[in-house]
Amino acid sequence: MDSKSKISLAGLGVVGVGLTLSYLFRKKIWERVFKLTPANYQVKVEKNLRLLMPDGVELATDVYRPQSNQPLPTILLRTPYGRGGTIGLPMVFISNRFAERGYNVVCQDVRGIHGSGGEFKPFVYEKMDGQATLEWIDTQPWSDGKVGMWGPSYLGYVQYAAAATGHTQLKALVPLVTQSNMVDLADNGHALDTIMRWMYIIDAMSTPGLPVWERVNRVMRCEVQDKALAPGCYHLPLDTVDEVVLGKTVQFYQDWITHFHHEDDSYFQKVDLKQTIAKMPQAVHFMGGWYDLFLPGLLRDYAAQKAAGGSPYLTIHKWGHYDLAQQAGTVCEALAWFDHHLKGKTNGLPLKPVNVWVMGADEWRGFDHWPPPSQETAYYLQGDGMGNGDGDTLSAGRLSPINPPMFDEPDQYRFDPADPTPNFAGALLSTAAGMVDNRELEARHDVLVFTSPPLLNPLEIIGPVRAVLYVQSSSPFTDFFARLCVVEENGRSGKRTPGRSLNLCDGLLRLEPGIGERQPDGSLRIEIDMSATAYRFQPGQRIRLQVSSGTHPRIGRNLGTGEPILTSTRMVVQEQTVLHDGKRPSALFLPVFEGRG
Repeated sequence: MDSKSKISLAGLGVVGVGLTLSYLFRKKIWERVFKLTPANYQVKVEKNLRLLMPDGVELATDVYRPQSNQPLPTILLRTPYGRGGTIGLPMVFISNRFAERGYNVVCQDVRGIHGSGGEFKPFVYEKMDGQATLEWIDTQPWSDGKVGMWGPSYLGYVQYAAAATGHTQLKALVPLVTQSNMVDLADNGHALDTIMRWMYIIDAMSTPGLPVWERVNRVMRCEVQDKALAPGCYHLPLDTVDEVVLGKTVQFYQDWITHFHHEDDSYFQKVDLKQTIAKMPQAVHFMGGWYDLFLPGLLRDYAAQKAAGGSPYLTIHKWGHYDLAQQAGTVCEALAWFDHHLKGKTNGLPLKPVNVWVMGADEWRGFDHWPPPSQETAYYLQGDGMGNGDGDTLSAGRLSPINPPMFDEPDQYRFDPADPTPNFAGALLSTAAGMVDNRELEARHDVLVFTSPPLLNPLEIIGPVRAVLYVQSSSPFTDFFARLCVVEENGRSGKRTPGRSLNLCDGLLRLEPGIGERQPDGSLRIEIDMSATAYRFQPGQRIRLQVSSGTHPRIGRNLGTGEPILTSTRMVVQEQTVLHDGKRPSALFLPVFEGRG
């Protein structure tokens, strides 16, 4: 079966799921599926309202209203992914669930999408349009003057945008798998895979007259790994990737790459909302996933809102970005949040403000704050120059809590941007995100592997992970990537040998002159933020650290020249050295948790 046929079948599958959902709406089984409280209201829907924005653009809006004679709180949902129809069935589902439980719901297509007028410019108009919509809600007789917002990804960003206006009507937010600073997406092509996939779906949402089946196909192409994107992944220069991926110039992509190098540019100042966190309501429930690409930003936003005097909650699930069914399940958590902050109910909230899913233990833990208290423990890289093991991870480098010897042969490898180290799962904008077996990746000669002996006792880590490496490179312009894995015990045939190597968290540092600490011997001390995780290692399992110089195309390869990456086509092979001895103690630092949540 060819790729197009697979995608068409996938599209038909989505339509079939949509029809099934429509049927199940009437069956009311969702209360049990998502642990919802019983529905209290019949719902009336007003479709295709046209809300006038300050510049004259009209936004298509649907209003779901509980049949009640009393003014009620309102939930505002603003989406670029369709408020209705086949493609917008998730929004129809969510809107009905909120409305059945006593909330007006205003569901709106952002400008330039589906029925809304104007041009879609990602993030640019969301403050203005969000404020205008809040002001419209305030004039409606069915509104009691209290508004909450819910939603993942872009639907989360628009919550930051609306809050940045300081509108007093906005009382409670539930942003999922998102962050306040979307400028990172344009960071010199770093998030290449993310940008390409997002171009696919936004083009599907904003192209006038596109058949429904084609919109569905585009959405599926965004969500799954697709060889059709490969030409874009390896195309140079990056400033024409849009033409390769979609066969045309994509204006918002061109806007991003045009403005990116100007740090004081008002274009990005307008869409970077991290400085407006203090304007958010006190009641914000941040929700993320261990394998979501926006988790580091979400955690920074949580910390900033708490530092600004807010009372945020934080919940971290085991999600990737596209675990949509599980995200829909957060309606129950969101209802408890809104019931408390918009209706004054006192029950339903978690006992602790921070709740995280601990993988390996498969249980929830509650804490008073993030990160919870832990003991940062160093595991030092060792191995007499055997980090790549010649493709055999059993004979590769070691991780040890014991300080390294004074003399230890360094490890070397070659990174070739023409054959870049590939990405294996992790934090992606696709259904391929998550935990996978990394042994094929670790067999490459451009990947170093350092592994601990089998653990004798359980070891639980909860919090941020980092690596400190002492490195040398033939190019001052290069990358270093570090990934934490758990190596399972393989007990087949009575033998206790290493099994699958499963990724937990990772991070990349892009080097240029001025980054890192130059050492007297000329090496560079660097620190790699590897995001955060929560995992319980079991006896017999091993801790593993990968070190490489790429994770392509999740993060665009470093060409090694220092030339503007958006226009450069020249590539330079980079000779890399990782040092680990008594004077240069490269190490993995884990947040070892010894208490109970």
